[in-house]
Amino acid sequence: MSTNHNSELVRKIFEAYLENKSLRKTPERFAILEEIYSRDDHFDVETLYIHMKNQKYRVSRATVYNTLELLVSCDLVTKHQFGKNMAQFEKSYGYHQHDHVICIDCGKVVEFCDPRIHQIQSMVGELLKFDIKHHSLNLYGSCFDCAAKASIKQKEDIKHAS
Repeated sequence: MSTNHNSELVRKIFEAYLENKSLRKTPERFAILEEIYSRDDHFDVETLYIHMKNQKYRVSRATVYNTLELLVSCDLVTKHQFGKNMAQFEKSYGYHQHDHVICIDCGKVVEFCDPRIHQIQSMVGELLKFDIKHHSLNLYGSCFDCAAKASIKQKEDIKHAS
């Protein structure tokens, strides 16, 4: 599906959602939606807000926050809590189910997809008689860069201690 076609569909879904909830269809809300769907990463409210201000959009933090909540409510954006008490978001319409590996040191998030996880989900649903709609799998550890830095620091600490 082309990005342009996807953007039009996402905009129509959001328009219908706002109409259904009797909410205003403001240019700021659609600018935020467009900005999110132009990204390919996970982001937090502050990162999105600063990026939009740098792009000369006239939006407040409150507008960004409230619009994100609306987009989560209509399933166009997914909200994640990867630790450190900061929510991160990613676009969700038209994107395949995937899981995450999160670095506990620097917060780096890497997506991965393994068909065996879907097979396990199907098997567990069948065994336990659940119609499983989706799942969330987050693995936490230290990324290669952080592990390398920790190793260097540990060697330096040992050298200074002797």
